[in-house]
Amino acid sequence: MPNYLAPGVYVEEVEAGSRPIEGVGTAVAAFVGFAAQGPLNTPTLVSNWSQYTQIFGEFVEDCHLGHAVFGYFLNGGGNCYVVRVGGGTAAEPRPPAASLGAYRVVARTPTPVGNGAGTPALGAGAAAGGGGGGDLTVAVADPPEGAGEDRFTLLVKRGGKVEETFENVTTRRGKENVVTVVREKSKLITLEEDSTGQAVTRPRTGEVALTAPAPTAPAPATVAPDEYVGDAAERTGFGGLEAVDEVTMVAVPDLMGAYQRGAIDLDAVKTVQQAMIDHCELMGDRMAILDPPPGLSPQQVRDWRMDGAGYDSKFAALYYPWVKVFDPATGANRFVPPSGHMAGVWARSDNARGVHKAPANEVVRGAVDLELQLTRTEQELLNPIGVNCVRSFPGRGIRVWGARTLSSDAAWRYLNVRRLFNYLEKSILNGTQWVVFEPNDEALWARIRRTISAFLVMEWRRGALFGLTPDEAFFVKCDSETNSAESIDAGQVVCQVGIAPVKPAEFVIFQLAQVSGGTSLVNE
Repeated sequence: MPNYLAPGVYVEEVEAGSRPIEGVGTAVAAFVGFAAQGPLNTPTLVSNWSQYTQIFGEFVEDCHLGHAVFGYFLNGGGNCYVVRVGGGTAAEPRPPAASLGAYRVVARTPTPVGNGAGTPALGAGAAAGGGGGGDLTVAVADPPEGAGEDRFTLLVKRGGKVEETFENVTTRRGKENVVTVVREKSKLITLEEDSTGQAVTRPRTGEVALTAPAPTAPAPATVAPDEYVGDAAERTGFGGLEAVDEVTMVAVPDLMGAYQRGAIDLDAVKTVQQAMIDHCELMGDRMAILDPPPGLSPQQVRDWRMDGAGYDSKFAALYYPWVKVFDPATGANRFVPPSGHMAGVWARSDNARGVHKAPANEVVRGAVDLELQLTRTEQELLNPIGVNCVRSFPGRGIRVWGARTLSSDAAWRYLNVRRLFNYLEKSILNGTQWVVFEPNDEALWARIRRTISAFLVMEWRRGALFGLTPDEAFFVKCDSETNSAESIDAGQVVCQVGIAPVKPAEFVIFQLAQVSGGTSLVNE
C-alpha cells in the first residue's frame, strides 16, 4: 500500500471488475508423415502451401502428406505443424533453381542441348540433368535507353551462350510483367514470386546460375510404429507435439500409405492410431482424425471398426471413404486419405460459424470423386458406430455427412460438443492464471465468478450454449460451499462450472398428415 506523506493529489491505477478471458484458437492441425526433404522429427510451423514446398518439397508419389497439407489449406485451414518421419521418400530431385531478388527461377525440364522445345515441369518434382538445365544461368541487364526505372532486360544463357532474351520487362502488373512474359514465352525457365516477404522490386543487375538440389533419401522399406509414436523427452513423433500447445487436431495421412506399400501391417496401424488417441487424451485439448484402410466396402469398414480396431474415445473421429484428388506429381487423379481435407473443413467451419457448429454438411474442396458412392442404407450401418461418411449428392457436390466421435458415451457422441468443451476448458484455464497465489477469500471467489460468467455470457450470445437465458445456459459456483476450510488450508480454490452445449440437428423430421378440406389447424 503506498504511503502518503506530502499533501497533494495522487493518481493510482487499480483493477476493477472481472478480468476478461480471451478465447483460444480451435483450428491448428498437426500432420505426421513422409516428405521429400526437411527437418526430421521436428514440429515445424507452416502457414501456407508455398512455405510447405520450400521446407518439405513438392508432392511425392506414393506419399500422402503433401496432399493432406494441400487439402487442409485448400479447405480453409490456417497454421499447421508438420512432423516429418521415416527418413525420406521416393521423390526425385527437384528442378534446378536460383533466387533472383524477389523471384525464384526454376528450370523447365527436360530441355536437351540444341533442342528448343521444352516440357514445363514446375512442381512435378523432375530434375534437369546434364545440359538439360544444370548449366543454365540467368542475367539481369539494363533496359533499352529511355525505358523506365523499373524496366530491365532478362537474359537466359546456356553454356555461356544467350538462348533467350526478354527486353523491357517490368515488375509491375500487366502484360509486360516479367513473370507473365517468361511463363508465356520461355522454353527454358519459369519464374515465381518468392514468398519470403521480400518486396517485388527490380532485380539488381547481375547473373545467377541455376543449381540442382541434392537428391532426397529413398523411401523406407518398413516403418516401425515407434517412429510415429516418438518420445516426449526427445521431441520426436507424437511426443514432439506435446510441447506445442496450439495444436487442436492431429492427423497421420501417410500411415495408410505405408500400409498400402506394405511397409506396415494392420496391427501396426492399430498401434499407431491408438497412440494418436492416447496422445490426444493425454493432452486433453486436441482431436485425432483417423483414416480407414483403403479399398474397404461399408461392411468391411464396419467389421474393421468394431472387431479390428475397436476404438472407443471421445477424442477421436473417423472418416470414410477416401477421396479422389488431382496429383500434379503424376498428372492424373489418385485416391488419398480424407483426414487432411477434413481438418481443413473443421477449420473453415470454425472460422465461419464457430467451434460449436458441427463441421458437417460442408463441401469438400479439391475432391473430384470418392472411392465409393455411399447410399443412405450403407450409411445407416456406419453412422451409429461413429464412422463419419463423406457422400456425393447430385447438384450439391461432395459433402461431409457425419459429425460424431468414436465414443460409446452418449454425452460425448457429437464432435462439436467435445471440441466446444476443449475450447472452453483451455480458454478458462489460460484466462484465470492470475488467480494463482491470490488471497483465497470471498473477494477472490466473487472475482472468479464474474470473470468466468462474463466469458460464458459472450459464448451464449454467439449461439454456443443452449438456453433462452444465461441462467439456462450455464452456472458458475465458487463460494464457501465449494471451498471448505480443509480445501482452503490445502491451498485450493474450487470453482464448479456447468454448461449446456448446443447439439446438432442430425435427424430432421417433418411429420405430415392428411386432413380434410376446410379443417382449421391450430399451431401448438
